[in-house]
Amino acid sequence: MTMETTIEESAILSKTKELCQAILEEPDMRLVRQRVDAFMADEQARTLYDGLVTKGQVLQEKQQLSTPLSGEEVADFEQHRTALFNNPVARDFLDAQEKLHKVQESVQHYVSKTLELGRLPTDEEMNGGSCGHGCGCSH
Repeated sequence: MTMETTIEESAILSKTKELCQAILEEPDMRLVRQRVDAFMADEQARTLYDGLVTKGQVLQEKQQLSTPLSGEEVADFEQHRTALFNNPVARDFLDAQEKLHKVQESVQHYVSKTLELGRLPTDEEMNGGSCGHGCGCSH
């Protein structure tokens, strides 16, 4: 590894840390973090969530094996899903997870597009324009 590569990696790492700090300082991200922390501290909400995830995995496995699902299984899943969404802490957590996912997806998309193009992408390129030569996404 050359000295130049080390300097470049250092600059990239430094800017990445700045981006991460900026994300953490966003008021929306603070609210997201509070919602995640509240969820982690709420045993009932976590139990509801874990139960639904487990039930969902069982149903998904059965579907992958082409095993028919009984009406009882589906109704039980739906009942647990309703209970989860009726719990405000769990509902806020799910909303927070979605927001975190969108931020992560947005940053990854922007970085990927920049690396692909070799320059900063335009707003049009970021919002539905062509993905570039050979992408195959039909834009």
